[in-house]
Amino acid sequence: MNPEEDTEWNDILRKHGILGPQIKITQNDIYDSAVARAQEEEATRLERLDLDELAELEDSEDDQILEHYRQQRMQEMRAQVAKERFGTLEQISEPDYKSTVTDASTDVWVVVHLFREYIPECKLMNRFLSELAQEYRATKFVKIVSVECIHNYPDANLPTLLVYGKGDMQSQMVRLDKYGGMRAKKKDVEKYLVEVGAVDPSMKRSIKDESEDEDEPVYFDLGKSV
Repeated sequence: MNPEEDTEWNDILRKHGILGPQIKITQNDIYDSAVARAQEEEATRLERLDLDELAELEDSEDDQILEHYRQQRMQEMRAQVAKERFGTLEQISEPDYKSTVTDASTDVWVVVHLFREYIPECKLMNRFLSELAQEYRATKFVKIVSVECIHNYPDANLPTLLVYGKGDMQSQMVRLDKYGGMRAKKKDVEKYLVEVGAVDPSMKRSIKDESEDEDEPVYFDLGKSV
């Protein structure tokens, strides 16, 4: 039995409250539904366009609609620029730590590298972080000589990364052993930072990288790169 069929038996059942009222879909209903779906698809299409693509549509689209999406896109771009206010690996000292790291991490993620200049793995980590800082400009990257940050901190634990967020330390990485030491890649450190939430892959910028060949390890001696 189809309750939507227009039959005498169904009319009797409706009369006694066994079936609900028959729902009739008119041509107008179909048309209104199609128009609503088309408008939704058009709105979705326009939302995905950048400013240049919106400009190309000026002759074929309603000016008011295009202006709305142009303003919306500009607001999104301004918001992103406001977040991406870093971009370098900054060296700090002990007096700067609280304001630059702990206090700052209430608003942004902060990645701290404890290092010593003479340690090859620290040089490698500094290079990785310098490039990641350019790619993830919404995250603050800093480095500090290990014994300035933690007195008597053992060199055997270097390089060490401290990741701060929400006003406190959220994670730490000690040494590069799990990534092969001097054979570690930038993508290994990047993956770790993504996993702990310190960087957002959707906000990654492309940079020209001429210094790193992912297929070849990079080695350092005690002062010179080879």
